[in-house]
Amino acid sequence: MSVKKEIFGIHPSGKEVYKFEIVNKQGMKAVITNFGAILISLFVKDKKGNFQDVVLGYDSLEEYLDNHPMFGATVGRNVNRISNAKFELDGKTYLLDKNRGNHNIHSDKEHGFHKVIWDFEITGENSVCLSYLSCDMEQGFPGEVYIKMTYTLTETNGLILSYFATPNKRTILNVTNHTYFNLGENIFSTEFCIHAKSFTPVDEDIIPTGEIREVKNTPMDLTKYSFIKDRLNSNYHQLQIEKGYDHNYVLDHPHTGFRLIAQTRSMKSGIHMDVYSDMPGMQFYTSNSLKNTIGKNGVVYKKYDAFCMEPDYFPNAINTKGFEKPIFDSNKNFISTTMYQFY
Repeated sequence: MSVKKEIFGIHPSGKEVYKFEIVNKQGMKAVITNFGAILISLFVKDKKGNFQDVVLGYDSLEEYLDNHPMFGATVGRNVNRISNAKFELDGKTYLLDKNRGNHNIHSDKEHGFHKVIWDFEITGENSVCLSYLSCDMEQGFPGEVYIKMTYTLTETNGLILSYFATPNKRTILNVTNHTYFNLGENIFSTEFCIHAKSFTPVDEDIIPTGEIREVKNTPMDLTKYSFIKDRLNSNYHQLQIEKGYDHNYVLDHPHTGFRLIAQTRSMKSGIHMDVYSDMPGMQFYTSNSLKNTIGKNGVVYKKYDAFCMEPDYFPNAINTKGFEKPIFDSNKNFISTTMYQFY
């Protein structure tokens, strides 16, 4: 096991940006940058014994300066949607960037956690700890927040993402990673299983309606391994809104700690990926908005070429009655762990 550090590029501010390669004894390799705490590449062995990069991304720092799809991004302070780009906390209204119609998505796509340079520390032979101090009212959110995000590669081919954030007063914190996975060819050669008996339906703006609906007898039911190509062509309204999945699943066994929440496997590559988390929800997104984006090695990424599995609190929870609020303060830290396990 080893960690290698090298310069990734020079930021417009003049600061050097680094990338880190963590390699385990099986040859699995994770490549991370301290710009945006982004996962650049993840090389996993396929059924033929060859290593495949199973995540989408770019070759250069310059391309990540834009990164509209948010490839590999650590998203914060709040992932996903907030309706009308505002929320109330302790009697005060906070206004956010209206960056998706009249609403807010991923806090601030120009100044979010994925667009800043993080401090770093190589914390052993298999992990890199990234840290950032977010100022009071940054992105429109109250409170100063110090966050640490650690990438750890295990000898058993697991990539662990650990989050620890401390605010100095009450604020919203809902941090996750926005990696696009491609286990082989595209999503149509991949089977999905999500350990959730319910999901949160959305309106035409992809804002949850507040309903928690059972997946049973609907195309949203992924409680058993399933291919999804035929489902995308169904007349089920929730899948017609964006011609794909962009939905929060209400995970089974909430508040029981770190547990298996989803499983995927590619028939083409033979690669399996299990997802573990301690969060109550997970956004499942089938790259419905990808439009001929040029990525690593000049590969053109298209619609349905990849998927995201983002453990989180429910979208728009702060504005939705009955949803658990992601509110934290100086006596309540945001702590979460996700693991992507490959075999």
